[in-house]
Amino acid sequence: MPNANEVNPHALSQAQHRAVSELLRVAPVADDLARLFQAEGFSLALVGGSVRDALLGRLGNDLDFTTDARPQDILRIVRPWADAVWEVGIAFGTVGAQKVARAEQGERTFRIEITTYRDEAYDRSSRKPAVSFGDSIEEDLVRRDFTVNAMAVVLPAKTFVDPHGGLRDLADRVLRTPSTPEASFSDDPLRMMRAARFAAQLDFAVAPDVVQAMKDMSGRISIVSAERIRDELDKLILSGSPRTGLSLLVDTGIAGHVLPELPALRLESDEHHRHKDVYEHTLIVLEQAMALESEGPDLTLRLAALLHDIGKPRTRRFERDGRVSFHHHEVVGAKMAKKRMTALKYPNETVKDVSRLVELHLRFHGYGTGEWTDSAVRRYVRDAGPLLGRLHQLTRSDCTTRNRRKAAALSRAYDGLEARIARLQEQEELDALRPDLDGNEIMEILGVPPGPVVGSAYKHLMELRLEKGPMKHDEAVTALRDWWESRQG
Repeated sequence: MPNANEVNPHALSQAQHRAVSELLRVAPVADDLARLFQAEGFSLALVGGSVRDALLGRLGNDLDFTTDARPQDILRIVRPWADAVWEVGIAFGTVGAQKVARAEQGERTFRIEITTYRDEAYDRSSRKPAVSFGDSIEEDLVRRDFTVNAMAVVLPAKTFVDPHGGLRDLADRVLRTPSTPEASFSDDPLRMMRAARFAAQLDFAVAPDVVQAMKDMSGRISIVSAERIRDELDKLILSGSPRTGLSLLVDTGIAGHVLPELPALRLESDEHHRHKDVYEHTLIVLEQAMALESEGPDLTLRLAALLHDIGKPRTRRFERDGRVSFHHHEVVGAKMAKKRMTALKYPNETVKDVSRLVELHLRFHGYGTGEWTDSAVRRYVRDAGPLLGRLHQLTRSDCTTRNRRKAAALSRAYDGLEARIARLQEQEELDALRPDLDGNEIMEILGVPPGPVVGSAYKHLMELRLEKGPMKHDEAVTALRDWWESRQG
């Protein structure tokens, strides 16, 4: 890592040119807003991630500002100007707004957050920061998480404010804290996870003193709410290089508090029993799943890849022949995934989908070289349901063998399964798999009212559909009546 006092003039020059270009692009909105604050005797500055992203040439339509105006003054100034205003964060000094800017190139919608200069810190037992408002931009910047997020551009004059060497650290691609790491992480322990997230998102190194503080203070993360931890974890997992951030969380001990199933995959070696490194295998599966994404980052797929083998530590058995087995680890892992994701307050649908993928991820290995019957293929499709595409991706990603011949054979086998699914889908409409008779027809044929009998008959016909494929109407009626007569006997 470059010396913190060394500056690459060429890198700084490039960053400054990018920033000018990016700021000019948003100037009509930013300058207009700044003049409104100026007219009321207040200062306004673009700050934090917005300045960092401008310097990186990736400034979007989400703009963060800081000001010496108090929240009620912000509301008073912004309401007549913005197209929409929200006060969700006003207790923390933040007012949100939306502004549609019209230009020759078309419309652009900006989402804006304006926050009063502030200072916040956690006490030792609270999950919520105690907020106090500051009076200077320097006070505001020193409380920020990292130096690369502690830069500001005062508007409309566009005066650059960088009291902690953020521009230098941006050029060096390193994450440092404006104050000591211990003070910064004590103020808000979530910043330790943000260090991992920014390392993954920006491909930045983390300064050694920051890493050491993360190790020393890892237990402090336990006071942060599950929702905040989940949101930070999601951003990390959806980044371009989640391995970088996850490895940092594991190495510093933070993962042991927020996602303990991940470091648990580092199974101890045994000189007499050999098996692949489950932790390294998991990170490779995650990266291979990312490579198969066709429509951008897929949180459900990535979580399933990350958690697919978490049942292995609990199911590990040493066999007499020197092998190590993990029987039923997919079933155990699905339950563990559900429990962990529920604790992290994931939406019910996400929990259901990820745990189902973990449960099904080994099902393909019973396919062999194509021995499954059409019935087995139908059941595979039925059990996967709308997750079939993700299950394809996860199963293919789970092959990390270095044996090229074995890898090629697995790939051919899965190609064959997908081809069979495609043929059956074309012939039988597997995507809408259902019995050949619906509930109303069952009641009419059997002369029964709604109730458990109809459900049992429907289930029986579904099993026949899976086993034999589509039946003609007369055949289905006969099969239903045969089933009914067998119950009467």
